[in-house]
Amino acid sequence: MAHNHRKIGIEIPEILMPGKQVDLAKWSVVACDQYTSQPEYWQQVKETLGDAPSTLHMIFPEVYLEEKDADVRIEYINRNMAAYLEENILVPQNPGFVYVERQMSGHQSRKGLIMAVDLEQYDYGKGSQTLIRATEGTVLDRLPPRIKIREHASVELPHIMLLIDDPGRTVIEPVAERTETFEKLYDFDLMMNGGNIKGYKVDDENTISEIIAALEKLAEPKAFQAKYQVDSSQEVLLFAVGDGNHSLATAKVCWEQLKQTLSEEERAHHPARFALVEVVNVHDDALIFEPIHRVVFNVHGSQMPEEMLAYFKRFQMDAYYKTYATQREMENDLKVLQARQRGHIIPFITSEHYGMIIVNRPNHQLEVGTLQAFLDDYTDKNANIKIDYIHGEEVVEQLGSIEGNIGFYLPPMDKHDLFKTVILDGALPRKTFSLGEAHEKRFYLECKLIVNKAN
Repeated sequence: MAHNHRKIGIEIPEILMPGKQVDLAKWSVVACDQYTSQPEYWQQVKETLGDAPSTLHMIFPEVYLEEKDADVRIEYINRNMAAYLEENILVPQNPGFVYVERQMSGHQSRKGLIMAVDLEQYDYGKGSQTLIRATEGTVLDRLPPRIKIREHASVELPHIMLLIDDPGRTVIEPVAERTETFEKLYDFDLMMNGGNIKGYKVDDENTISEIIAALEKLAEPKAFQAKYQVDSSQEVLLFAVGDGNHSLATAKVCWEQLKQTLSEEERAHHPARFALVEVVNVHDDALIFEPIHRVVFNVHGSQMPEEMLAYFKRFQMDAYYKTYATQREMENDLKVLQARQRGHIIPFITSEHYGMIIVNRPNHQLEVGTLQAFLDDYTDKNANIKIDYIHGEEVVEQLGSIEGNIGFYLPPMDKHDLFKTVILDGALPRKTFSLGEAHEKRFYLECKLIVNKAN
């Protein structure tokens, strides 16, 4: 297929799909960075699928990252990848995209396109002006274990979701209107309350050309400048990383290392240069921006929650906190404070009470920035403290109410502000938002080679 798609940072991949003998309900599991404080979830997944072929056998759930058998797990992952290729459990498709519809309870179907993006057009660094950019700060300390998993892998499984700002609905939605013309690859219910997912093969030249042309229009510099009211000093942002920021950053690091060993011609076509992703329109009605809350563990090992909160007051200076016997009391006072408060209000829960931190003149635009700046400083001074990033208020209540813990609740971000904020201000504080709750995250399904076939 002759397309000028490289200039907009995409590649038309040869996707690997499970063979017809594979039970897709057992094959597909949720992203490895979910349920990181709930090992019982992953144990239930393991019991559900048994010995059946599954993406679980090709990923490293991050709940286990701190265990001592990491090297054994990685060898197991690499061995399974090779076996799945050799035994035709993974079957290559014609070059093309996959159109995906994900139905979750209470929402319309979220629409996406599986494609590959060029890592040469991506930079997760601060102040990046590349076509593909991170939306949140990248924590470099989180990359080494992910690099160790990927550097000898033969296959990649994406839980990366890239967003496009397409208010005219010109890229994905036209594909959605004619699904009856495409071959249906799958239609099944995902495990563990993951909802239903459908996938359609998009490999005809006309449709692919239409998709590329629509993306080219979004990436046209003058249209970009008019849309965001910026001048020519601002380079075009076409794809913003919505989920899987650290996974894409890992792919970038591994590619930068690998390409040093390749000739110029090899670099142009090596499969590791291109990362498989799902592209979703930020204007999709079913795309929900959920807040990512925080739970701090082991506070009793350094300072009790009250002392930690007092430290926050000293750290922020113009801040104070209030406590309440019940959640209803806190919520009633929260409504009053929100009506008159111009600063930031951050509710919390401990084993003893509910409460709110009130910051009168915050140094950050968003509550998440105010809280994260404090938590970074606090954990630097207390080595035994652990923080987890939580999807769903129920889990915050469950974990935050355990003695020695404290859970912080954060508000959602308006998704329509995302692109302009990243363009003008750069990456947001890490873990600012989540595209849905944990069970709504991407499940692994499609795969792609990241080594040459001869290997």
